[in-house]
Amino acid sequence: MSSIKKLVGQTAIYGLPTIVGRLLNYFLVPLYTSRFAKEDYGVLSELYAMVTFFIILLPLGMETAFFKFLNEKEDTDEVFRNSFLTVFGFSTLFFLIVLFGSQSIANWIGYPDHSEFVILMAGIVSIDAITALPMAKLRADSKAKQFSIIHFTAIIVNIGLNLIIVQFLFDKEHPMQAILLILLANVLASSVKIIGTYREFLAIKWKFNVALAKQMLRYSLPLVVAGFAGMINETLDRVMMKPLLMSAGETRKYALGQVGIYSAVYKLAMIVTIFLQAYRYAAEPFFFSHAKKENPNVLYIKIMNYFIAAVCIVFMGVSMNIDIFKHFIRSEEYWVGLGVVPILLIANVFLGIYINQSIWYKLSGQTRFGAYIAIGGATITVAINLIFIPIYGYWASAWATLIVYALQMVASYLLGQKYYPINYNLRKFGLYFGVALFFFLITFFIDLDPDEMTMRKFFFHNSLILLYVAMVWRLEKK
Repeated sequence: MSSIKKLVGQTAIYGLPTIVGRLLNYFLVPLYTSRFAKEDYGVLSELYAMVTFFIILLPLGMETAFFKFLNEKEDTDEVFRNSFLTVFGFSTLFFLIVLFGSQSIANWIGYPDHSEFVILMAGIVSIDAITALPMAKLRADSKAKQFSIIHFTAIIVNIGLNLIIVQFLFDKEHPMQAILLILLANVLASSVKIIGTYREFLAIKWKFNVALAKQMLRYSLPLVVAGFAGMINETLDRVMMKPLLMSAGETRKYALGQVGIYSAVYKLAMIVTIFLQAYRYAAEPFFFSHAKKENPNVLYIKIMNYFIAAVCIVFMGVSMNIDIFKHFIRSEEYWVGLGVVPILLIANVFLGIYINQSIWYKLSGQTRFGAYIAIGGATITVAINLIFIPIYGYWASAWATLIVYALQMVASYLLGQKYYPINYNLRKFGLYFGVALFFFLITFFIDLDPDEMTMRKFFFHNSLILLYVAMVWRLEKK
């Protein structure tokens, strides 16, 4: 139990800046949606959807490789040095290619008058990739305070600059200028991590072990493929939506408006994602450090039980109080998309379980299975979106997300039982998820006050949530 308490503590320490930062970003959503027309917000959402792919690609999976090899090699400095230099070289080359080809790329993605968007996007992902390993080293060295301060400072800089831009510099006649400034603010915020980890940069010796780098890349590249394919499941729908709707005869303005609506309501479903990101910062080094201890599977099973209960509580909290959460989106023109939020929340519950299960192929070194699962999911995601977005719009994207994450969860479990068995408590999973879904359906079909959240409705919905928490406490208190 002390190990689980340690994991919870580390999740809080490493995840606090992320949680606070994401919550602050939530307060930017009402600001954006009150200033940007939905089609202009669609532009910003589309650009950031593109950015996320390269945030996965450029670090080359070296963070996870770093934690694994750190526990296997005697020369830990060499492990860090090789990880960093590999990512640094690749990211620098990527930025130079984008810099010289920015106009061609801008033409290709549909923003021929804004090649500067492409350069700034490349700057954001390159800086984030280069600082990923120094930040990972702080986690490995248990420098949680320094890690949190740097991460939190970068978030505050980004949020603060966004507030200034949107509140004081925004011109409704020229919304693209605001988008340019928002991207620039992100570059400056990312640069905070370089300043915060300068000691790690200065301590690096420019000595490269090619054999070790190849060994680490053989381990990490399947994770890159898995991460990249996973990002297809998470964000490609926002990249595909505009061209698919336009090909179906809709105007560019309408298509971007649909991207804006879907992106705004997707933010409400990302509360589960905030929890997941905070958890992952602590979980990965934690699982690796406990892999060689006696009976680690007993610990993994307990953690999975608590994890499922936690994400189900988040799902219920948001979906059963959507009449409150919707006010984070200030303009009612976005509210038409609120119906997909419970679908996306359930999808993220499945994603969280899949992420928790995925430790089996990382611990066993069979990372290729992560790539296989992710590629399969990405293929299904692309197929569903290609076929159904022109007909059903963002509803197709939401259902595609849920279907794919459910299939990935099942596939990971079945493969894990074959290659690295962990006897998870499926009955408890069925109970926790089934009761959460049942309580949500009760509130969905017994809609006391369909137009607003009254005290009667608030009390009824949240009494069910408290009843659920009491059930979990009763079952897990030992």
